[in-house]
Amino acid sequence: MSDTTASELSRVAARGTPHQIGRTLGEAGRDAVHDILLKVDYWRAVTDPTHADKVQVMAENLRTLFPAIWEELQGLAEGLHLPLEQVVAWNCRGDLMSNVPDGCTTVQIPGDAPIIGHNEDGLPGFRGHAMLAEITPDDGPAFMSFCYPGSVPGHTFATNATGLVQAVNNLRLRDVAADLPRMGVGRALLTCETLDDALRLLARHNTCGGFHMTLAQAGDPRLMSVEFGGGDCSTKEILTPSVHANHALHMGNGAKGQAITASSRDRQARGTEMLAEGVRNPLRILRDTGGAGLPVHRCHAEDPDHENTLASAVFRVGSSTVDWSVYDQTSEHPVFAST
Repeated sequence: MSDTTASELSRVAARGTPHQIGRTLGEAGRDAVHDILLKVDYWRAVTDPTHADKVQVMAENLRTLFPAIWEELQGLAEGLHLPLEQVVAWNCRGDLMSNVPDGCTTVQIPGDAPIIGHNEDGLPGFRGHAMLAEITPDDGPAFMSFCYPGSVPGHTFATNATGLVQAVNNLRLRDVAADLPRMGVGRALLTCETLDDALRLLARHNTCGGFHMTLAQAGDPRLMSVEFGGGDCSTKEILTPSVHANHALHMGNGAKGQAITASSRDRQARGTEMLAEGVRNPLRILRDTGGAGLPVHRCHAEDPDHENTLASAVFRVGSSTVDWSVYDQTSEHPVFAST
């Protein structure tokens, strides 16, 4: 990973055991969590003791199915100087509530070398505090991931050493009885070595809150859209240029009763409109503020979903390598890139 210009995004390198990696990420995000996150209503709502029983079920299943991720969460809590039960609850936020401030827009351009563009939209207060992490585990592939303070990797955008690319959008599925945290599933996906391994993982483990993932891998021409949660999983190969915001498009019965916010509806419509006009530059779509409704690129302090675009990423998935570039909220040029 190379730095190309000054950035609002910090850079952190973590290596070693799962516990060591979690502790490093916790230490890197500690000040932002204590100064910003602990003061927002969402933190108090998610960590309310009324959720304790549900969180305990998800924690026990995560520890059983993915013990390394459980150890990473323990290290994260240690590095954050916070009680483990609160950190686990925060990393179960989308399984406990459908209205958490996790947004995002993904542009999907299929072809011999698929392109994935992604806006990472989160709490506006995290501007200047989010991280681009280089993770080198003792066991499993290394990876690069956008990371929020207080959260494990795997629910934003990332690519691992096997050439697997992940871009994740929040789905606001209501009335989900989750027994596994969706962020744990997303983190587990970064240990996969093939696209098919990733698809099998999501087909097997989806009794969680809702996520949409765009997946691709170097050397594999497929560009895959996966909507999952609430015990359902829908997989679709993307064959024409497409966009995906924060509501399920092909999940069918699994998405009944989902919440579709005005921002998600408008971003989906605007991105689709631009693709129909022949726009194929994903960054042009991700940075767009036009259209009749709420913008794709979100910088307004009064965003109705309480989200702002904190970073944009573009992945070009080639025959043997993945070339990627990351932009912060307003940079004209990449602030980090693969080469």
